[in-house]
Amino acid sequence: MTDRQSYSVRKDEVEELVSAWRRERPDLDSAPLEVLSRITRLARHLDIARRAAFAEHGLETWGFDVLAALRRAGAPYQLTPGQLIHENLVTSGTITNRLDRLEGDGLLARHPDPSDGRGTLVRITDKGIKVVDAALVDLLNREKELLKSLPNKERDDLAGLLSRMLEHVESAIPPIK
Repeated sequence: MTDRQSYSVRKDEVEELVSAWRRERPDLDSAPLEVLSRITRLARHLDIARRAAFAEHGLETWGFDVLAALRRAGAPYQLTPGQLIHENLVTSGTITNRLDRLEGDGLLARHPDPSDGRGTLVRITDKGIKVVDAALVDLLNREKELLKSLPNKERDDLAGLLSRMLEHVESAIPPIK
């Protein structure tokens, strides 16, 4: 029996949910639930894996996200608070609170922007680089485990479909200011 055949034999919780809605509300098109409810359930599992990976390194998800944005920026690993707001999809008040906490933990430092007398640059510290790099390795190992049931071709196909869907959804959402 192939993976595809075994999938069609056993029901997942979403299939049961969709069947119940079709029974109770046959007048509604419940097809979106088949995709989006699975994405929601998978997102919950991913969130659990992410939280566990980050907790091993003393981080919360938001802390990893800020440090990862700085690390991805490349040497000298610094961004403006505005760039971090954009990268993390948060408000200015939220980013200030997060920067304060991470700076207090010695994971980043703020300093004046030499090209803008009123501006600030946020730079990840050596300690921050070590922490985010270790958390990233742990995260990727956990994510690899979540994806191991998909052959590479199916994983690549799924990534392409999700990318197309995400592009469509995000193009309809106004940017966070």
